[in-house]
Amino acid sequence: MVAKKIEDTTEPQAKTATKKAASAPQSPAGEAHTAGSGKKPADKKPVAKKPAAKKPAAKKPASDKASGKQARAAQANKPGEKPSAVSTKDLVFHAPDPALLPVFTPAPEESQSEGTVRRRSRANRPTLSPEEKKAKAAAEASTPQKVRGSTRLEAKRQRRRDGRDGGRRRQSVTESEFLARRESVDRVMVVRERTDRTQIAVLEDNVVVEHYVARAEESSLIGNVYLGRVQNVLPSMEAAFVDIGRGRNAVLYSGEVDWEAASEGETPGPRKIELALKTGDSVLVQVTKDPVGHKGARLTSQISLPGRYLVYVPGGSMNGISRKLPDTERARLKTILKKILPETAGVIVRTAAEGATEEQLTMDVERLHKQWEALSAQTEKAQAPDMLHSEPDLLVKIIRDVFNEDFHKLVISGTHAHSTIEKYLSSVAPDLIARMEAYAPDGDPFVEYRVGEGIAKALDRKVWLPSGGSLVIDRTEAMTVVDVNTGKFVGSGGNLEETVTKNNVEAAEEIVRQLRLRDIGGIIVIDFIDMVLESNRDLVVQRLMECLSRDRTKHQVAEVTSLGLVQMTRKKLGLGLLETFSEACETCQGRGVVVNGEPVTKSKSDSSPRRKKGSAKSAPKIEPHGITEDARNAIAQIAKSTVHSASAQTTANAAPVAAEEKPTRGRKKSSSAEVGVLDSVLAALPEAPGQGQSKRRRRASSVPVSAESPPESPQK
Repeated sequence: MVAKKIEDTTEPQAKTATKKAASAPQSPAGEAHTAGSGKKPADKKPVAKKPAAKKPAAKKPASDKASGKQARAAQANKPGEKPSAVSTKDLVFHAPDPALLPVFTPAPEESQSEGTVRRRSRANRPTLSPEEKKAKAAAEASTPQKVRGSTRLEAKRQRRRDGRDGGRRRQSVTESEFLARRESVDRVMVVRERTDRTQIAVLEDNVVVEHYVARAEESSLIGNVYLGRVQNVLPSMEAAFVDIGRGRNAVLYSGEVDWEAASEGETPGPRKIELALKTGDSVLVQVTKDPVGHKGARLTSQISLPGRYLVYVPGGSMNGISRKLPDTERARLKTILKKILPETAGVIVRTAAEGATEEQLTMDVERLHKQWEALSAQTEKAQAPDMLHSEPDLLVKIIRDVFNEDFHKLVISGTHAHSTIEKYLSSVAPDLIARMEAYAPDGDPFVEYRVGEGIAKALDRKVWLPSGGSLVIDRTEAMTVVDVNTGKFVGSGGNLEETVTKNNVEAAEEIVRQLRLRDIGGIIVIDFIDMVLESNRDLVVQRLMECLSRDRTKHQVAEVTSLGLVQMTRKKLGLGLLETFSEACETCQGRGVVVNGEPVTKSKSDSSPRRKKGSAKSAPKIEPHGITEDARNAIAQIAKSTVHSASAQTTANAAPVAAEEKPTRGRKKSSSAEVGVLDSVLAALPEAPGQGQSKRRRRASSVPVSAESPPESPQK
């Protein structure tokens, strides 16, 4: 029986061996195996078919297994001969050939030693008790943490991440929205020239929204390019102070350093300003903010040259187009920039580039490129500190940056200002010359367009809304706070929520106008009146964003806080309207109060609160019976009917005698008689109460005159 089973099992093995032998010469992997190379075939699996898995066969005797192993060993020792086919059962159950396995290569000694050291450090780490762990965590929490690299650069990255996460990126507008926004507002620019200054006002729907003052002796530094000398580097502040030849040193922060041009940008690792700049180095910088108060000018080493249609950025690798333009116009401008823009520079396309031809954009790029080449040549020859490039006066800058196709007309009062604007527009935008309008020399355009009234209202702390509500704007060192009040606005029908929402929507429009007119920058917090519905809050914020879309100054609106406050930031460039039209008080230094060394006693005329004790000495003395002439005459007429009958009879007897005399003498006698009667009445009155006595006590002690001597009727 055993022999028969063995013969039955060898029959399928012979069939599989025949099939493998037939396919072995065609396989290149099989040839490599017969050559004894020791490499395992990559594209051929060791088990092709498993017929024995479905029909399990009987186990072989131990003698058959031993003989099979010896045969395979003999075939392995003969490299020139082809090995015989191996049965499927042997491939499933026996161990793999060690010759086919990859050669083991031990790891280098360094890695072994490192791994050993790491394991030892973990094993030898001291165990801490729960109390010690808590103390260590508390100590780490109270210790200030460091930022790897530059803090200012990390802050810029964080702001970008927050902007992407919060979805605050401004969406591009369609062409219909762009045209509707332009047609909905009537924009007019008014220029008034005086002997020592030139004033520029921008009006929207006959309401002033922006105001600029250009003085010959007070020119702005924004946009000027200097070759400065580093005076001091503060690593802990990540800033460097640079001498630009303007007296006070300007400040250059690490976030404004051009790291690609600096030597530090070529080395890997954190970017530190102390490695990029050293004391005494010459650096090419540009002013981004004028000096304000005790703060010096702010600088950047990323130079940009503004033009009529675009801003040229030397060495920039990115291009940007204003998002205020429609999508079709942005696509057209992007196609033109690919043709005319050099590879070594980048540009930022302005809103004024709408409708500009390829020739106009090419001329603008070429002019700015030549200007940069001339500036680079001056850098090699100049000696720091020195000014290499100066921006034009404020009048030309406003015409270049603000005046475009959105304005219906430009009213100019002044011959010199008219010629300057006409000369500039003829070279960069000849199509806008037709919108210029000369004003009569004997008139004042600010009076006709009511610009002075708008400025006077903007200088006040409280601003009234057309409906009756009000705004209260307070400026501090850190931020500007705007408070919205309903004031006299009580609504027309509806409920409180509707009334409050209408007032807030109207206040949002006026707030944006005041921000632009007063040129308020920095952090701005707006306290709208509380609204219950979420949809109403979104409506107010949406209206605020729509009005801010007309503001060309860079701004950003944050989320509404839990207290209902709207937080926003606006880039601060100039001094502001209030600082332009005012000066600090010499007595209080702009604080608004005068501080004394001793407590101050206030009189009733100054304040309504009750006077403090001990202030009677400084108070003026008041007579108890301060009676005027009119009061004397009135009391005399009343006393005639209340005095004793004897005095009345005396007055009646003396009347005929007084009538015979002259009128003037009669008047003297009658007046003297009235004075006598009045003196008797005053003598009958009680004395004035002493200090500390109340009026009620005085009334209780007083005795009427009629109680002592009841009068008789004058008619008998």
